[in-house]
Amino acid sequence: MKVTAAVLNGVNEDYKLEQLTLGELRPDEVVVKMVASGICHSDETVRLGHTPYALPAVLGHEGAGIIEEIGSAVKNFAVGDQVVLGYNYCGTCPGCRTGHPSSCDHWGVLNLSGVREDGSHTFIKEDGTPVSNLYTQSSFSTYSIVNVNNLIKVDPEVDLRLVGPLGCGFVTGSGTVMNGLKPKTSSSIAIFGTGAVGLGALMAAVIEGCSNVIAIDIHDSRLEIAKELGATHTINSRTENLAERIAEITGGQGVNYSVDTTGVSDVMKASIDVLGVGGTAAPVAVTPNSLEMNTFMDLVLGNRKLIGVLMGDAIPQIAIPQLIQYHKEGKFPFDKLVKFYKFEDINLAAADSNSGKTIKPIIIIDETYRKEEPIVF
Repeated sequence: MKVTAAVLNGVNEDYKLEQLTLGELRPDEVVVKMVASGICHSDETVRLGHTPYALPAVLGHEGAGIIEEIGSAVKNFAVGDQVVLGYNYCGTCPGCRTGHPSSCDHWGVLNLSGVREDGSHTFIKEDGTPVSNLYTQSSFSTYSIVNVNNLIKVDPEVDLRLVGPLGCGFVTGSGTVMNGLKPKTSSSIAIFGTGAVGLGALMAAVIEGCSNVIAIDIHDSRLEIAKELGATHTINSRTENLAERIAEITGGQGVNYSVDTTGVSDVMKASIDVLGVGGTAAPVAVTPNSLEMNTFMDLVLGNRKLIGVLMGDAIPQIAIPQLIQYHKEGKFPFDKLVKFYKFEDINLAAADSNSGKTIKPIIIIDETYRKEEPIVF
């Protein structure tokens, strides 16, 4: 099958729309006709060279589409099913079997190696050059071969143009709170960075019943959006004294929980410094930066904890339908954060994401989907 994909041929290059050929469909795979895909910061870390990757590659890991063909071993899915795409996992290792597929023993190989486990590729250039995939979904393509474990079936009435970002950015943010931190009712939380992951965490904190939900950023416009989504307090750390404001809000106690989504070294350290006694911090950004601290003074002395939470420690097949339900109920209004772009404008979408102009860009790959319900680009 011939497909059109946005190919990244070199570090820090623009995406280039090219004709590729899909490889052979395996028994545990399906062909998905992509409707839309979010652009995630993780895609940009690959494009900018912050995350080493085998190029050329088709990126994209927040896809949503319709199953076009199914492999012989695929069960519980059919041609025509609407699906959101999450990450891949083996399903049989101890992490997977205990309900933590993001702790899969093979997570890195399955999602970040660029090839199948046997080393084969799902995309091939017209001259025979193999092209790496991402998360075994590569959603920046009109069609893609996807492993069955990536699939999350959603109801026919769900608008696929909107829900792709639930597969990574929003499930990472919400899951970090719901599954990683597990905040107690009426507790306090500080969220550093109000992009898609941070605002996903913020909305989850509101759902979980946190009494003080503090959003921290350097852009007032982002902080206004955070207020709309339920932040009880906002702090512009560029113009306000962070430590003084946290002390004022918490009565000098510090916060019970914090999430850092910026990946900036000083900010990651600040997310620990604002914790009260017994507090827990979760730095979740994909970043090349390091964190320097004194473990006794910063953690041990205050019984503080620092935890890593990959992909929100979420089971995508459970978490994503739940987020869709929360959205229906008005509790997770992530639609306020998205902007739609045409597929051919993917480089503009990436640039707008990097500059902060757009919180969550979504590229529309199939403009014929629900043509009777047009969207505004």
